[in-house]
Amino acid sequence: MKKFGLIGFPLSHSFSQKYFTAKFENEGIDAEYCNYSIEDINDLKDILRTEPNLIGLNVTIPYKTAIIKLLDEIAPCAASIQSVNTIVIERRGNSCYLKGANTDVIGFKESIESHVGGHQQALILGTGGAAKAAFHVLEDLGIECSSVSRNPDDADFTYEDLTPEDIWENSMLINCTPLGMYPNVNQAPDIPYESITPEHVLFDMIYNPAETVFLKNGRKRGATTINGLQMLERQAEESWNIWNSN
Repeated sequence: MKKFGLIGFPLSHSFSQKYFTAKFENEGIDAEYCNYSIEDINDLKDILRTEPNLIGLNVTIPYKTAIIKLLDEIAPCAASIQSVNTIVIERRGNSCYLKGANTDVIGFKESIESHVGGHQQALILGTGGAAKAAFHVLEDLGIECSSVSRNPDDADFTYEDLTPEDIWENSMLINCTPLGMYPNVNQAPDIPYESITPEHVLFDMIYNPAETVFLKNGRKRGATTINGLQMLERQAEESWNIWNSN
């Protein structure tokens, strides 16, 4: 039986195993999808050694950038944004040849592109792999992007820097952090929510819960709100296409 899976830490929030298990059952595919919660990216080597039928992996937080050092080949889009969320595993005798790709880009693009009309500026909350995908997509769509991080060396703004005027001027707010993700559902990025208007679009890459505090705060102020479920489903299908094209 072919085996696929997800690496990250922690994985209690993830729907990927449920999604692919249902897909395999519904489509009569003889395959298994497993979660591999690892506390160090180098633990992947042990998984590859002990799982000889494993031929494809998804990658989630916090390893979308850290995984790159372990790859033998990387697709141009993933190399450009330095973020990988899909791995093809080729067995070559006793060794594995790892090819990395990024499907977050297509997933995010297909989830957000119908909402960008009339918008010119966006704030991207977070600076990890998902944020890099968001930057890539929005800038390709003609949106000027600024990043927000706790670390002033990593971004254009820190959360402490953000003013109500910054929120008002940036009519698209994209949460690429894990704040608000299950089980920590009462958390949210610390931004001036009072400046959100009905003209704003709030996109949260989190899909568990379906409505985070971040999105709830936007909805209460009349903003358009979008969670990450469609992005998850679209990037998962693109991962499946990649695994089956090799």
